[in-house]
Amino acid sequence: MSQPKIHPVILCGGSGKRLWPASRKSMPKQFVRFGDDDSLLQQTIRRLEDISCAPPVLLTANDYRFVVAEQAAELGVKGHRLVVEPEQRNTGPAVCAAVELIQAQDHDALVLICPADHVITDVMTFANAVAAAIPNAVKGEIVTFGIRPDRAETGFGYIELANEASPDGVPQPFHRFTEKPEAVSAEEMVASGRFVWNAGIFLASAKTLISAFGRHAPGLRAAVRRSIREAKTDLDFLRLGPCYAEAPDLSVDYAVMEHVSGTVVPISVGWSDMGSWRAVWEATRRDAAGVALTGQALALNCQDTLLSARDDQIQIVGIGLRNIAAIATRDAVLIADLDSAQSVADAVKELKLRKAPQAESFRQEYRPWGHYETLALGKRHQVKCIVVKPGGELSLQSHVHRSEHWVVVEGTARVTIGDTVSTLSENQSVYIPLGEVHRLANPGKVELRLIEVQTGAYLGEDDIIRYQDIYARA
Repeated sequence: MSQPKIHPVILCGGSGKRLWPASRKSMPKQFVRFGDDDSLLQQTIRRLEDISCAPPVLLTANDYRFVVAEQAAELGVKGHRLVVEPEQRNTGPAVCAAVELIQAQDHDALVLICPADHVITDVMTFANAVAAAIPNAVKGEIVTFGIRPDRAETGFGYIELANEASPDGVPQPFHRFTEKPEAVSAEEMVASGRFVWNAGIFLASAKTLISAFGRHAPGLRAAVRRSIREAKTDLDFLRLGPCYAEAPDLSVDYAVMEHVSGTVVPISVGWSDMGSWRAVWEATRRDAAGVALTGQALALNCQDTLLSARDDQIQIVGIGLRNIAAIATRDAVLIADLDSAQSVADAVKELKLRKAPQAESFRQEYRPWGHYETLALGKRHQVKCIVVKPGGELSLQSHVHRSEHWVVVEGTARVTIGDTVSTLSENQSVYIPLGEVHRLANPGKVELRLIEVQTGAYLGEDDIIRYQDIYARA
């Protein structure tokens, strides 16, 4: 009898706050590159290359669907399935939906659940641990992977092992899951040697997981199944139906894992959940003084410090710093004690209360056709730099409150205004009157870059009436 196929599920719909200002709601940490050529999502996808498995199921939020598709395409991933949640409902409904979809295609499938925003440096050891867990998963057990702790950490959940002297890479029973502990409890857990961190990575058969959801979270599973029946194909995406929002907002730990007896594989694989700037500092190459630098950064007489310039046009300099994270983007700067980095989410919450646009958005916003950056913003004017990828095309649209001037600075633009279609090259410009139906496209083989000047009484992104759109947003 042949071994069941492993079907990876990559959860990539979260909106990161703890790594602000590099990670924001409009572009959360799983899509960000932290001193690496690949984003965290892309690192997760590459990690699967050492495991014999089917193409992954990528489950994300509506706002991130094109980013996920683009980053997967950059790696040449083929045959994957991209599933869009109509509303974020935590990992429980997400896992349940993915498993139901996988079993509909492969009744005997094994499912490997992977968060998209973690780092694993020892990829081969991780692949060997997954291989070692397969027999247990085939027998109907839910296998989780526990990280050997190297410190008392209050930001992670823990798993208590059944056996104190347990070697790495060997599946074994666990006693219980424990939620994030207080500092004293965390110290005691680590000192006992009986606990590992909960990495949120699971391997089990689809049948086992579906049965567990049906037994321990029947309302969640029922809502998810209705949403799958209502699901619709949209371009290359599968959109789950609106009933998905009726599923309880539960993690897979609360929904299933805290109610089942299962198996854990302890591992030491250079794992990090990249959940704080301290975690980024630990994952970044450091000099003898413990200083980590990314981008245009200079440190003088610093120790145990992270300096990160997140833009090529920014130079950051640190002098005499100790235990500090200093992160500079084009529109925001964070300076924090590394031991206080878990409080960044509180700062983001305060910025939202103050209606600071930096709380959730970047000046550079990504779209399926490319991206734009706000260069200047006044009460009745806004200046943007718009970049359209080769073959990219904005929607056929009009505006109720603003007119626009476009000046091409690089590439070739195909411009539709009313019934007229024209081609503009470098140094040429065009005016779009208020209310006129128009469209911008890049017919060339290089990026199109233009400056857009908006004038009007209201300049919000929601002042768009779409008539046609190749990305199905109309």
